Amino acid sequence: ICCMCSRLFSLLAVRSSVAVELWSSAGAKQPFEHKPNLPREETKSSRSICFSPDGRYFAYSNGVEVKVLRVPPPNVASNTGNGSDWPEQCRLPRPKAFYLKFSPRGNYLCTWEHYAITKDRPEGAANLLVYDVATGNEVFAIVQKNQTDWQPSWSSDESIFALVVGGEALFYDLAAGPAEGFATTSRKIGGSRGGMLSLGPGNCPPFLAFYTPGAKGAPSMCKLYKYPALGQNQTVACKSFFQADRVEMLWNKRGSGLLLLTSTEVDKSGASYYGNQAVHFMATKGDTCSVPLSKEGPVHCVKWSPKANEFVVVYGFMPSKAALYNLKCDVIFDFGEGPRNCAYFNPFGNLIVLGGFGNLPGAVEVWDVSKREKIANLKCADTTHFEWHPNGEWFVTATTAPRLRISNGFKVYHYSGALLHETLWPQGQELLGIEWQAYADNTFAEPKITKAKHEGIKSSQPEASKKAYTPPHLRLLKEGKNPEKYLPQSTVPGLPAAAAPGAGANKNKKKNNNNSNKAKGNINSKREAGDATPPEAAATATAPTESQEQQPQLTANQFGESPRRQAPNKQQRPLPRHLQQQQQVQQLDQHPVEFGTPRHYANGNVAGFNNSNTADKDRKIRSVAKKLSDIKKLKSRQSQGETLELNQLNKIEMEGKYLEELKALKLSA
Repeated sequence: ICCMCSRLFSLLAVRSSVAVELWSSAGAKQPFEHKPNLPREETKSSRSICFSPDGRYFAYSNGVEVKVLRVPPPNVASNTGNGSDWPEQCRLPRPKAFYLKFSPRGNYLCTWEHYAITKDRPEGAANLLVYDVATGNEVFAIVQKNQTDWQPSWSSDESIFALVVGGEALFYDLAAGPAEGFATTSRKIGGSRGGMLSLGPGNCPPFLAFYTPGAKGAPSMCKLYKYPALGQNQTVACKSFFQADRVEMLWNKRGSGLLLLTSTEVDKSGASYYGNQAVHFMATKGDTCSVPLSKEGPVHCVKWSPKANEFVVVYGFMPSKAALYNLKCDVIFDFGEGPRNCAYFNPFGNLIVLGGFGNLPGAVEVWDVSKREKIANLKCADTTHFEWHPNGEWFVTATTAPRLRISNGFKVYHYSGALLHETLWPQGQELLGIEWQAYADNTFAEPKITKAKHEGIKSSQPEASKKAYTPPHLRLLKEGKNPEKYLPQSTVPGLPAAAAPGAGANKNKKKNNNNSNKAKGNINSKREAGDATPPEAAATATAPTESQEQQPQLTANQFGESPRRQAPNKQQRPLPRHLQQQQQVQQLDQHPVEFGTPRHYANGNVAGFNNSNTADKDRKIRSVAKKLSDIKKLKSRQSQGETLELNQLNKIEMEGKYLEELKALKLSA
């Protein structure tokens, strides 16, 4: 496939709430759109789309079955036609398929669906299946309950298939073909529940990593092996570590280096809500080390460069740091600090994007890795999906459901920051997924990076104002107006205008008058009903007593002070604390605070209520921490592909606000 043909025909697979379709563009300045010669199927139940790694096949689910289409060469696909150039390779009877994943060479397709128990099959049916794409035949089936790490592992030449079941690693040798290879396991590695396996790319036979979580005070362990030597004394390298509830294993492209991102669910030191993370390095030569991080806080992202000789880590409390490391785990470049939580190398490793998505405002930085300089800054708000094009020059950002159900759509950018294409989704429809067409290796030449600004289009979405906020009184001063003229005037001598009683005070005044009239009406009704209370006694009941008149009155400057208590009689036992507080409340009720301020809590410092304020603060901290814990669980469910309700998505959006609130409460405690 020549580079020019691929440039002139770029495909985007689009999954929406109404259809699965392919869009194309004839060039950098041409829009992406669906064309009549490209496949499209109307369906509201598609859960997954994917291209094979070499770009030969395109697979998607439609709620009834899984279809696999053959992708024609670019010079054929770019011609107009009726879609006959996209023949069906096979159909798979998987109506509930949730995930789809091709093998490295595209000869097998794995499907996963939610594990379920029925009356007919109380033991549950197999939910992880492998199909031969050439024939459409099922060649392997097994129960895999784990949704997070459901994908099996393959060697690069597809001769080894492996997966973990019940903590035990199972290996299948497919050199003699799928029928014989999947019939029985060729090797096993025993382990405990929670074990993880990953086969490295590149080498054949491959290196592999097997992780075993720690138990009963023993550390967690990750061991490297060279297949098929899997004995206990045949490890290539070994790394042990504590504080690891789970681990993410990341191989470089050559399969010579492995990064381990370890994490705990809870940070016992209380320093981080997100638990405790660490990064470790292992090499197939036997070297191991821990990656040094110079700032405290969570590890947001770890990515290998496609060049396989360096990697980037984004870490630390916001603003986070980003640093580039070599294979000795030395920092070779520091990108500084900023509001970012993810990193993306282009397919050639000569460009990297540092972005702040999710709860961050969407700042995007494009860096030239070799020259160590920033090329572009742009804003991609509400981004839920980011992906480089295989040509290494373009990237797509998208806002998709169910993460966000409004403002769905996608944009295509040039690395210089120029906007090449924009599509906003119609009202009432949702964009669920988007994916670039894959290509075989060496299809594109490595792009030459320049600082030249690429010509683009103007976005139809309004830009957020870049002006600094100016308070109203300063705006009035700039206009040459007197701010005091526009503030409510005080009717109380000695008080500023801002403290003047407004509509709220008048409302309270009316309410007090209504209550007074109501009380008088009650007295009159009692008298009419034959109440024995004389008029003089009734009048006395509404007037302050002599002892009440002698108590100090609360003024505007004194309403935060507590009334003076009389010393208890020596012969009389002091009242219990709760009765003393009740007595203070009754005293304050007789002297309500002016200007509509709620009684008892005018300044929050009334005697006897300091302990109550502390208890309220503790209660608020517990409440906010509970909300953050709920959000963490929702995000975990969302990352596993579960569709959340609108109120749950709104709750996730409040995470940043709750974190700030929790921080403020702890500082004021």
